[in-house]
Amino acid sequence: MKYFLLLSIITSLAVKAQRFTTTSPDRTMQLVLNLNANGNFSYSINYKTRAVILPSSLGIKFKEPAVNLQQFRLIKVDSSTHDQTWNPVWGEYRSIRDHHKELIYSLEEKSGSGIRMNIIFRVFNEGVGFRYEFPQQDKLLHFIIEDENTQFHLTGDHKAFWIPGDFDSNEYPYNETKLSEVKALSASEEAIAISVRAAFDDNAVQTPLMVKSNDGLYINIHEAALVNYPAMNLVIDKSSFTLKSVLVPDAVGNKAYLITPSQTPWRTIIVSDKATDIIAANRMILNLNEPVKIKNTSFIKPQKYVGVWWEMHVGKSSWDYSGGQVGSQQATKVPHGANTANVKRYIDFAAKNGLDGVLVEGWNTGWEDWFGKWKEDVFDFVTPYPDYDVNELTRYAASKNVRIICHHETSGSVTNYERWMDTAYRFMIKHRMNSVKTGYVGKIIPRGERHDGQWMVRHYERVAKKTAEYGIMVDMHESVRLTGLHRTYPNWLASEAARGNEFNAWSVGNPPMHETVLPFTRLMGGPMDYTPGIFKIKMNHYSPDKKEQVHTTLAKQLALYVTMYSPLQMAADLPENYEAHMDAFQFIKDVAVDWDDTKVLQAEPGDYLIIARKAKTSPIWFLGGITDEMSRNFTQPLSFLEVGTKYLTRIYRDAGDADWQKNPMAYVIDSFIVDSKTTLKLNLAAGGGTAISFVPANTNDLKTFKSYK
Repeated sequence: MKYFLLLSIITSLAVKAQRFTTTSPDRTMQLVLNLNANGNFSYSINYKTRAVILPSSLGIKFKEPAVNLQQFRLIKVDSSTHDQTWNPVWGEYRSIRDHHKELIYSLEEKSGSGIRMNIIFRVFNEGVGFRYEFPQQDKLLHFIIEDENTQFHLTGDHKAFWIPGDFDSNEYPYNETKLSEVKALSASEEAIAISVRAAFDDNAVQTPLMVKSNDGLYINIHEAALVNYPAMNLVIDKSSFTLKSVLVPDAVGNKAYLITPSQTPWRTIIVSDKATDIIAANRMILNLNEPVKIKNTSFIKPQKYVGVWWEMHVGKSSWDYSGGQVGSQQATKVPHGANTANVKRYIDFAAKNGLDGVLVEGWNTGWEDWFGKWKEDVFDFVTPYPDYDVNELTRYAASKNVRIICHHETSGSVTNYERWMDTAYRFMIKHRMNSVKTGYVGKIIPRGERHDGQWMVRHYERVAKKTAEYGIMVDMHESVRLTGLHRTYPNWLASEAARGNEFNAWSVGNPPMHETVLPFTRLMGGPMDYTPGIFKIKMNHYSPDKKEQVHTTLAKQLALYVTMYSPLQMAADLPENYEAHMDAFQFIKDVAVDWDDTKVLQAEPGDYLIIARKAKTSPIWFLGGITDEMSRNFTQPLSFLEVGTKYLTRIYRDAGDADWQKNPMAYVIDSFIVDSKTTLKLNLAAGGGTAISFVPANTNDLKTFKSYK
């Protein structure tokens, strides 16, 4: 690490208008800070001389003590440059460079309270991060935050990819509109998702927010290191296109409770004139998080899994022992999915195909009366249903070298889960389970708390810490969106925190553009358990009256294993559906879940995406390409491949007549010899995709397969 002290300014208590300018290490990003004569602080950002953020105010308003930290005396400014490289436990890259300039503005509240605050800026080549810090004071201070007055003043009515500013759910399809066209959901749209809705401002959107400016800049606004603080939404002033931070309140309307020393999450602005750079810049959010806090990380293993899960979503079986279907008004009963014989069938499939785990949902008592009831003690997380022989399944899974992934649905009763966590995790370890999927469907208990409020943010971190103590990996569903904390707690493999693939089974589903937006939004903060790999696209396969379907082709479902990054990837469909297409399932068996390198090759949010990744400690590359509802043709050079090496490439692509609506399961598999000088022609059907593997060719491959032309 290099550290240079560049600037230290001591000012008089008489505040004068001051201006500070700094640039990123490569000088493409410019940060300008202004402290006017009244003590009001603002910032602006330029990219290659083009305005990105116009002068925007900063500040925090406290309920207790009753001060408004928007007028300051500047005490000191420190500036430094940092340049270091670190290696993640798992991820999209073997190593990550953290190269930035840091400015710390030491301020004192102007009214005479004596409260001190620092505003810390870090300027990267990719963008800017800043946070408020409350250092150790002369005496211990307790703060109740009433509001945060952080603004992002954009330069115009940009195109935005957004979901509404809900405090309890991220499970919405993305809208693509001008900022001026952001509006509240209609009743029918609001009813699509299953979680309990919070009241939200008509003009509010969630972060990460992706926008494309009228002059062609791509801008992503999010946050990093969300710890002990509520999540940030944004309210749009449509007259000026200024976005203002809105923090998720608690049961009595307060936003956060802090004790010195403490700090807020980083507010992040990532900017480029290339869409591909935005996705690659998610490393900036990781760099703003603290290094790993887990002493022993040897138990953490990226993995692929199958599960007793999709069959409940399509109505083939149920979570509860009595055979009822969650949320269904049907009188018809279906079999209980998590029975011993059925779970053994999944274990056999996983073992036969080299998959690491089997998720089992509905194994424990309580599912008959859990959904949306605001009930306190529904689940105990250790009592199986009578038809689930946990001891026999522990023995059987071990004999097949497969791990069962436990499921802890809390039904929103988080206080109950916290009482049971130690007991539940000991139960898991006793039965050889080292991974757990948690769920938070429904209203939160403590009553009045929100999924994205400070209390729940603290809970998610408590779960990450506690599971790490037991050597358990965790996948959180219905949680707050991620902000890079998987650097700090790498046992937190993934979260859902967005609208996943299951919506295609029983609702209007996810439009074909959905997966082209998520890497620019939700995935900026961390991996998503999206559950790709559905092969039986149309749900009328399970019941003739079902009109739902997955809004992709089968080939696109394969491509998602590359474009939707996660170290925890589910082969989400039923074993029998894979057994009918084992040639296509081969890609799921082969594709890696941990990577040495990632290349974002072509991209446009809402339209298309092509990504190539190199498997960890391996010469093998994989490529995924996806499109929205439009068919698209691409030429793709393979210059990312090792120069001088011949590769056997296997291309899983849409057939010529494939279409996500008319003919979604039509695919073709081709094999050729290629090298770094080859350029592929990729033809993607409407709602389609392509998935490709590149394996160094052996002598027999070179004799057997033709070169690509």
